[in-house]
Amino acid sequence: MNPSTYAALYGPWQPTKPAPEERPVVVVLAVLLWTATFLSFAWLASLFAIAVVWGAAAGAPVGGLVLRVALVLAGAAAALTALAFAPGIRRLAVSSRMLLLGALACPVPTVLAIWSWLRTG
Repeated sequence: MNPSTYAALYGPWQPTKPAPEERPVVVVLAVLLWTATFLSFAWLASLFAIAVVWGAAAGAPVGGLVLRVALVLAGAAAALTALAFAPGIRRLAVSSRMLLLGALACPVPTVLAIWSWLRTG
């Protein structure tokens, strides 16, 4: 492309900004949030697996329940992925992006894990 045509269409060429710097506090907070999320999810997954095995052993149909849970998890993962690739979020530093996504992903599994822990004894 002719440089004068480019300048006429888009303005003068500007180099891209360097990536924002990573901040250690943000990295630690992101790691803590995602650790809480994964531990909560692990507890819920093990509790769900036990319930499915017991239900299958008793002869109850568990396919519909497994399908619903899989669809909810796929929807949540798709929503977080879509948010992670949104243009405004992509401009953030990786640690800031992970902190934001962790803050959105953490509350639901953590509250469900605490609730199920208290209900199961």
